[in-house]
Amino acid sequence: MFSLNVPLPPAVGRLADDLQPKLSGFDRVRDRHTLVCKRFGVDDVSVGIDGDDPPPRPAALETLRDRLRRPLAGTSPFAVEVAGIDAFDSPAAGSGPVVYLGVESEALVRLHRRLCAVFGAVDGIEGDAYVPHVTLARGGGVADVKRMVDAVGEFDPIRWRVHALDLYDPEFREVAATIEL
Repeated sequence: MFSLNVPLPPAVGRLADDLQPKLSGFDRVRDRHTLVCKRFGVDDVSVGIDGDDPPPRPAALETLRDRLRRPLAGTSPFAVEVAGIDAFDSPAAGSGPVVYLGVESEALVRLHRRLCAVFGAVDGIEGDAYVPHVTLARGGGVADVKRMVDAVGEFDPIRWRVHALDLYDPEFREVAATIEL
């Protein structure tokens, strides 16, 4: 229903745009890029709401913001770095391989684990399986991945500090709320 995302600086978008021509061998190329910290399901936003149907979007968002206050309290701004390109050969969901920008941040991983302790982890992609990344494309062959990685080579890391997190609504493909750290 929602995800808690790390806002990306313009430099990451420019890098993804520069790499797009090299992704022609993949079935689906992302035009919007996100760095997910934690995903939330209907159960996470239905606490205290009666009925079997998912709550309306405004109520769900308010419930989630309330539930996030305590686990996010005291979280200081933290450093994040995009440092290379990698791939999931066999992703937990959807077609593979998935080519992505690798993200390094011990603080982000710690925050993710803290949120999983409160909300639970999505099997196969969260908890111990969590790999911070920005998806570029998916569905292609192993040769496409190798060609992509070889063509890109190394690049200067993109570093930034995270001062806020965005609650993203995939239904409307927009940021529903921003939470300052």
